Formats: sequence, structure tokens, C-alpha cells
Amino acid sequence: MNVSMWGKALRVIPRVSKEEWSSLDVVSKWLIATRSAVLIMTFISAAIAGIFAFRDGNFHFGPWLLMTFGLLMAHATNNLMNDYIDYRRGVDKNNYFRAQYGPQPLEHGLMSQRELLTYAAVTGLIALAAGAVLVYLRGPLALLLLALGAVFVLFYTWPLKYIGLGELTVLVVWGPLMIGGGYYVVTGQWSWTVVLASLSYALGPTTVIFGKHIDKYVEDKAKGIHTLPVIIGEHAARYAALGMMALQYLLVIYLVITGFFTPVMLLALIGLTAMPAVWAMYRQPKPATEPAGYPPETWPLYFVAVAFGHNRRYGLWFLLGLLIDAALHAFHVV
Repeated sequence: MNVSMWGKALRVIPRVSKEEWSSLDVVSKWLIATRSAVLIMTFISAAIAGIFAFRDGNFHFGPWLLMTFGLLMAHATNNLMNDYIDYRRGVDKNNYFRAQYGPQPLEHGLMSQRELLTYAAVTGLIALAAGAVLVYLRGPLALLLLALGAVFVLFYTWPLKYIGLGELTVLVVWGPLMIGGGYYVVTGQWSWTVVLASLSYALGPTTVIFGKHIDKYVEDKAKGIHTLPVIIGEHAARYAALGMMALQYLLVIYLVITGFFTPVMLLALIGLTAMPAVWAMYRQPKPATEPAGYPPETWPLYFVAVAFGHNRRYGLWFLLGLLIDAALHAFHVV
């Protein structure tokens, strides 16, 4: 048992040698193989759904916990299947982007295909079991949400990512599906206002995937992977990502003005303190080589790294504001 590695794998995507890998326990291997550091985005979406339910006086801990655990397992399954499908299609060969920023279990020979599929099957079945219980509790709409989630898990890597729909998938999954659908399975009620509010967070994970696809624009274009940045061009993609970040703040302000959020939600605007670094990087193309002074453990992550940093800062302040906002509503202060 290597608890220190568990903590590290939850913070970053560790780079490990085959020798180090062979000495790790199964939990550490699962955390690294699933890129568990990025699961924080899914947890925040699930937390937001729960806070909205609490705010409306209709929070039920059991369904929320089951939903959150199921979503984390589904996201982990998607990451495993992403690596498997890209490996089978030959995408990760020849030091491709994915194999540079962290261990690709198959490409680096850390796991066999059978082992990775076993991890994916067990993780996916856990997610499915959690979803099945929620379907039993909530009925047909929960079944539809579960089916949509399964489609995105299985087909995001191919064909959705290959035909410019990967980014839209992320927006739909981290917003309407996770937050809007999560709110439904916790409360038993559907809310289009919650769906709209969910976009003020879901745009964040979308900018992260946008940044990742801009980072590997040249490689994806050469391999015929038509992500949205490849379709619209690298320059347009950089400014589209900046536009989505701006839209997050504009949505919060709009929801405060319309009275859905209390003014305390303006705490999310503290996320703007991360924007100078984002703006400076996104105004220029990605450097061909690692810039002087750039963290060596981060390269070749560039646009995605700064987008992830912004999303984490914005997301945590958004979450804090939402907690206070929910308390004000729940205790009838507003």
C-alpha cells in the first residue's frame, strides 16, 4: 500500500518507469491509469448538483453519494477506454502527445490490453451498478440519462472526438447531464434553470479539453483526428477558448441579475485572478520547444495546463459562493 502515491496521483498525473510501476499496489495503478487527477472536475459537477438540491430543500444524501460515485467511476472508465481505443488505432505511437505528458499504460508497456480492459470492465460495472440503483429509484428519465452517459463513455474517443463533437460532448456531460441530471436523481425533479446554471461551470471543463486539443493540434491534424480546433483552426480555437472562459463569468453575472443567484455568487469572479496568465499564453501559438523556466514536469501540456489551473480556481470559488448562496436560501435569509 503506497498512500503517498495515492495522494500524488490525485494531484497530478505521475510519470513512472516500468520498475516503479511493478512495485505499486493496485489502487495506485488504478489511480494513475485512470488519470484520477482530472476527476476533480467531475466531483465538482456532482457537488454542484447536490448543492442546488440542498438550496431547494430537497437534498437526499444517499442518491447524491451514489450519483457522485457512479459519475467518478464512469469518468475513470472513459479515460481507460480512451487509452485503449487510441492504442488500438495506433494514435499513441511514435511519442504522440498523450504518451508524453503521462504514462499511457499500453503504449509504455505498463499493462497488457487484457489488464487494462479488466480495469475498465470492473470500473464500468461499478458505475453501471450505481446507475441501475438510481434508475430503480427515479424511473424512466434516470434510465435515459444513464443511457446517454453510457453512449458518451463508450463513443467519446471514437467517433465523437474524430468528427468535432468531442468538445460539445464535454459541455453536455459536465453541465446538463452531470449537474442537471444529478439534480434530478437527487431530488426527483427536473429543472431547466439548473441546466442553464450548470453551463456556468461546464464551460470550464470544455475549455480544458479545448486547451488539450489545441496543444496537440499539429499531431491530431496529421493523424486525421478532426477535433474542433482542427476544424476551425488553431488561431480561432485559442480565442474560442478565451470566449468560453469569459462566458462563464457573464453567465454568473446574468444569473445574479435575474435573481437566481444571490450576489454572493460574485465570489466566482475571483477566478479572474488567473486570467492574466491565461490571456498571455492564449494570445500566442504554442512554443515549438519548452519555454525557459517552464515547469519541466508539465511540458508538453501548455494550453491545457493553464486552462486546468483557471478552471480549478474558478470552480473552487464558484463552489464556495454556491455553498453560501445555498445556505442563504435554505435558511430563508433571502
